[in-house]
Amino acid sequence: MPRTAAPSLERVPADSKPTLDMFTKNIGFTPNMMAAFAQSPIAFNSWATLLGSLSKALDVKTRDSIGLAVSEVNGCNYCLTVHSFTAEHMAKLSPDDIILARKGHANDAKRDAAVQFARKVIETRGNVSDADLKAVRDAGYTDANIIEIVALVAMYSLTNFFNNVFDHEKDFPAVAPAGSI
Repeated sequence: MPRTAAPSLERVPADSKPTLDMFTKNIGFTPNMMAAFAQSPIAFNSWATLLGSLSKALDVKTRDSIGLAVSEVNGCNYCLTVHSFTAEHMAKLSPDDIILARKGHANDAKRDAAVQFARKVIETRGNVSDADLKAVRDAGYTDANIIEIVALVAMYSLTNFFNNVFDHEKDFPAVAPAGSI
């Protein structure tokens, strides 16, 4: 059961309104998470800026696969519904690739290294081993790319934690519960 109601769109703070309106226009509706997040213009606009910047990092399949892996580790069912939907419809990942990403892997060797590394970052709270760094570098990722992977893990964790705290009503198609795949 949701722990907070999505605020009335008429009562969204003025400083959040332009950002929320942009998302609503691009998505075609206002997701519950965004309407709730917009209650704090500072947090919402900061997250939106980070999301916009990181949308230029790596490729969409890798970004969405990282989002799935991180959301699975963090047990965020709201984000798993969102990332499963976007992975299928925007990144064009197959259902099998989506499940594989949730398990921290990918069929593509280079993407697999990034997803495995992202999963290690979240599982170890950043205390990865030298072997973990070597594996992602050996797959062809630069230190700048590795920083982007860490930033993606942090960004996805932010929304995972936010959604786990408030347990918003899901507005994307349901997925198998975390841990059952």
